[in-house]
Amino acid sequence: MKISYNWLKDYIQLDESPEEVAKILTQTGLEVAGVEEVETVKGGMEGLVLGKVITCEKHPNSNHLSKTTVDIGAGELLNIVCGAPNVAAGQKVVVAPVGTTLYMGDQELTLKRVKIRGEVSEGMICAEDEIGIGTDHEGIIVLPDTVETGSPATEYFNVKSDWVIEIDLTPNRIDGGSQIGVARDLAAFLNKTKPTKYLRIPVDQFKVDNHDLEIPVEIKNPEACPRYSGVTISGVTVKESPGWLKNRLKAIGHAPINNVVDITNYVLFETGQPLHAFDADKISGGKVVVQTLPAGTKFTTLDEVERELHEDDLMICNTETPMCIGGVFGGIKSGVKESTKNVFLESAWFDPVFIRKTARRHGLNTDASFRFERGTDPNGVIYALKRAALLIKEIAGGTISSEIVDVYPRPAEHFKVQVSYKNITRLIGKDLGAETIKNILTSLEIDIENENETGLSLLVPPYRVDVQREADVIEEILRIYGYNNVEIPSLVKSSLQYAKQPDPDQVRNLVAEMLTAQGFNEIWSNSLTRANYYEGLEQYKAEQTVNLLNPLSAELKGMRQTLLFGGLECVAYNANRQNKNLKLYEFGNCYFSKGTEQKENPLKSYREEEHLGLFITGAKSAESWTGEQQSTSFFQLKSIAENILKRMGFVLSMLKVSETQNELFSEGLTYVENNKTVLEMGIVAKKFLKKFEVEQPVYCADFNWEAVMMHRGKHKVEFQELAKFPAVRRDLALLIDKQVKFRQIEELAYKTERKILREVGLFDVYEGQGIPEGKKSYAVSFILRDDLRTLNDKQIDKTIQKLVATFGRELGAELRK
Repeated sequence: MKISYNWLKDYIQLDESPEEVAKILTQTGLEVAGVEEVETVKGGMEGLVLGKVITCEKHPNSNHLSKTTVDIGAGELLNIVCGAPNVAAGQKVVVAPVGTTLYMGDQELTLKRVKIRGEVSEGMICAEDEIGIGTDHEGIIVLPDTVETGSPATEYFNVKSDWVIEIDLTPNRIDGGSQIGVARDLAAFLNKTKPTKYLRIPVDQFKVDNHDLEIPVEIKNPEACPRYSGVTISGVTVKESPGWLKNRLKAIGHAPINNVVDITNYVLFETGQPLHAFDADKISGGKVVVQTLPAGTKFTTLDEVERELHEDDLMICNTETPMCIGGVFGGIKSGVKESTKNVFLESAWFDPVFIRKTARRHGLNTDASFRFERGTDPNGVIYALKRAALLIKEIAGGTISSEIVDVYPRPAEHFKVQVSYKNITRLIGKDLGAETIKNILTSLEIDIENENETGLSLLVPPYRVDVQREADVIEEILRIYGYNNVEIPSLVKSSLQYAKQPDPDQVRNLVAEMLTAQGFNEIWSNSLTRANYYEGLEQYKAEQTVNLLNPLSAELKGMRQTLLFGGLECVAYNANRQNKNLKLYEFGNCYFSKGTEQKENPLKSYREEEHLGLFITGAKSAESWTGEQQSTSFFQLKSIAENILKRMGFVLSMLKVSETQNELFSEGLTYVENNKTVLEMGIVAKKFLKKFEVEQPVYCADFNWEAVMMHRGKHKVEFQELAKFPAVRRDLALLIDKQVKFRQIEELAYKTERKILREVGLFDVYEGQGIPEGKKSYAVSFILRDDLRTLNDKQIDKTIQKLVATFGRELGAELRK
């Protein structure tokens, strides 16, 4: 949100510089993102002067150029070649001498002394679009004869500079979403050191001129619209806004439209109260009806988009048709145009939830909906209406031709809050004193209903939707008093807390460092996801998705059940930007609905699990002259994933490993401990790659991190002395059936020889010439060692023979000759 420093001074007397104001606002909770100097005309017309064309004759070498001499009050005449058809001797014009920089849209042009068709040109006689005051390029600007030659253009065109303060407005601080709201906070802060108040522009002059255009209002849905007010102005002239109004809107980045619409926007940014102006002659039946319409009703908005209404969309209607989506966006037929003569001005208080849902359903985010969905001031409705009506009467003419219609069946009440001095001191950490506390509360327009020795009974105005508890009031006191004014105590009080072991953060960091050292990058994907990702899945059923009651958008309306889809989105995003070689990991929670609602404890209806996801795709390593580039593979992922399990204390031989049944993978492995799945990994199925438009294989590993942490908590690290006796390696070339996996050989080996067998490894796989059909050859290594003595040949041969016999009996393996 942008605040104009000059505009702000209409409501509060400021001696502080824009930078000092920005510092104060940040201290009071309105964090400033930046301060920027702006001008009503880009560049401030620096260097431009008013001149007089002394001579003008045809260019000797061109039919469409003129050769002129121009007096700019510098003593010597400038020779300027001009292409405008309307240039003539005796004219007063705007001149850009050599060295002047002109801003035309996003382009900059610094003028130099040049020759044009053989004639010297020492500047430019300017058109509207060349100096930023319009779009006309048909000819140069011709000024009245009374202007003084040589005077700066900035004075004639009344170019103003301003400072724009950009505030990162948090959702709870919509009270600061206007010029007056910011002035209120500044006044409260400055009032601590000097008497300071902010002032609203008075509207006492408001009066009804006649009753020629009375338009009644009916609210059929008071839940969605607790208050609706309106007034009519007749005989207006819709035209361009005056310079001061356009400059105010331009300074905060808002484009002027016409005087009536600009006034409604001006009052919106001034007060925080959105307004809407209707062409009163387009209100069929002469009545405004606030209601919802049947689902499927068609309505075309100002952007010429036909929208299909939801049954809960609040509409502002006449007796026949809808005119506006209440609090969100106007309709194309009922808005104010140049032909409009009579205006019905709306000022209302809408329910935030209704507005938020409607805006999200239609993908609309307007200045009005931004404020209504966060909560506006119900008691500021009439002030804003009168303020806008007076401005319209002043700028667009006309007469106020009706009483104010104010339908307000249930007035909003102040929030009642009890606050104790003891708790104020306890939470702030300093005794501020009763008078300081009361002065701050009064400056924030929080009324003191009652006071006693222990505390205060307060009435908080309804526009402070975020201040409804004692802690909220104390926060308000502290932010105005100043966080930096609370001294750091010399005595620090703390309590000892038992740290959970193993520390989850330390374990995560340990694994993250392992992965980062291997070239992985950490990603954070959104836990909100498309619910339709899970349609048709068996393992991750659509009915298990935790759906949001009030989603941010139609796409992000469900909580993720797996990290895979967020990882694939990231892979697709990078691959589309020529970054195809990826190693990614993510720690994140997955969410599941149990399908049955637990009314006594709703949280029991849901389940949450932490997972770790790994994703690799593309090339295994960067392209290099040292060797041929290889693609990533399942076995690369398997090695990384198993190393993580080992680091977490798992003994791989103790895990039950099987081919994965996860439908997300075309093939892969599942690791189980005590009937609890610890890890699933594999090649992502092609149908999911196609859905995300990923054209290269992606390998994914999904750790159930809670199961990993459970095992880690039981794992004990024990010291074991280094082996004193040497190990022996023996290799076997086994001829086996194609369906036999190395894992089966490894498990059989450890079961057969438990005492001296230390490692089993696969170092070669061969299928081809000399191998029978349906067979393959595995070259397997066995590391043998006895920790009590040196092994002899007899022991070694006996062990190897026993292994060969077991492989032959259980797997049908033969020694390859």
